[in-house]
Amino acid sequence: MTALAQEAPVTMPEITTPEDTTHGPDLDEVLWQAWKAMELPEGLRAEIIEGFIEVSPTGRFAQGQIANRLRRALDKHLDEGEWAAYQDINVVHDRKVWIPDCFIAPEDPEEHITDDGIGIKASAVQLIVEVVSPGHDGIERDRERKRRAYSRAGIPVYVLIDDHDGHGTVTVLSAPSPDEAVYTDAHCVAYGTEVTIPEGPAKGFVIGDAITGPPRHA
Repeated sequence: MTALAQEAPVTMPEITTPEDTTHGPDLDEVLWQAWKAMELPEGLRAEIIEGFIEVSPTGRFAQGQIANRLRRALDKHLDEGEWAAYQDINVVHDRKVWIPDCFIAPEDPEEHITDDGIGIKASAVQLIVEVVSPGHDGIERDRERKRRAYSRAGIPVYVLIDDHDGHGTVTVLSAPSPDEAVYTDAHCVAYGTEVTIPEGPAKGFVIGDAITGPPRHA
């Protein structure tokens, strides 16, 4: 998703007084309630990432094209199994919420849906893919903020498809360390070189030109 250049992420004031600290709601809960109350115009969506509500437009055509190619290919890879590929669904973890470009969760997710029905619990998600958004904030969000957020949530595999890294790269991150908010294993290849998902329901799935397209040219 692409961050709106004219919009700063939405957050709430810090709780600083002893009275507020003792009796007031915690910041995560305040942000959660604010997020649930938002009514956004069509074409915008909001996520809660590292203490901010980030409002951004839905992806450009090129981003959506890659994400849809990926989802269709993952569906074939996962066919007749217990897992499925999803898009445009809220993934929820401890009052944080993300809307990944693509993710893998159980084919029958009923027991993993949040009590309020807002989304699916991050604990059920085995892989997340983000097609990196253009613009400084979009790039930083996908490469840095979401990388930390997904590792904190223990998402087993995070894949970045990045049109904005040289002539294009695919990075496969695995072995999350939630306490350090890092992935301890990373494998990055340039467009034109195939990379394989190392574990989980998508183990053995190959990302190559059929999904990313050929290397970009300067």
